[in-house]
Amino acid sequence: MKYFTKEWYDEMQVSGFLVFPETEEEWETQQQMIREEGIDPGEMHRRDLEERKEDLLKFLPADFHPYIFDGTINSAFPTPELREMTAKWEANHEARVDALLDDYSRHYESIKEFLPPGAVQLTEKSLHDCIVKSADRPTDDRLVLLIDCRSGFHYFKDIQVTFTGVTEAIIPEDLTNAWWLYNEIYLNGDGFELHVLFDTPKTEVTIVCRDVQIEELE
Repeated sequence: MKYFTKEWYDEMQVSGFLVFPETEEEWETQQQMIREEGIDPGEMHRRDLEERKEDLLKFLPADFHPYIFDGTINSAFPTPELREMTAKWEANHEARVDALLDDYSRHYESIKEFLPPGAVQLTEKSLHDCIVKSADRPTDDRLVLLIDCRSGFHYFKDIQVTFTGVTEAIIPEDLTNAWWLYNEIYLNGDGFELHVLFDTPKTEVTIVCRDVQIEELE
């Protein structure tokens, strides 16, 4: 099973889109702040909706669609009906995300003792929000990533991640400046299989290898 897919991430973004102000006064204050920055609120809301429209229609139930088509899902203070529908959908979505995370955690704990130390380190010292500076394949069985971790949660410097014994690497030709979002790991023969979801570009990378080493750079 794959857990952290592009589709899963897109639905997460829909959840982030459905954040409403609590009061009409708060809504009006937000609109005024946008105007003070020299931005037309209506145009900004139209642009934001257009960018997310396909995913909204894909992941939200049909009862939401009229609000999407007329633009009021984000261009007006939400009606009580819209707020109630959103609260129910968000509760369901949060429960599904929690269940998925729990399922993956159980999976990881069941294989952790069989993983090489570098793979455990790669998993437990998250690279979320770190940025790829380069990706090189010096030999057929080696893949080297140079990663800037200053925007992440560990290391806070450049690191070099070297995969060895690589038998498969499904990776874009250019991964420079991609943001590391989420990763999942599986046993594969005498090694492991790593799946990483990146943003900018949004892509899913798969690496099958025997080992990985992480080196902190000065």
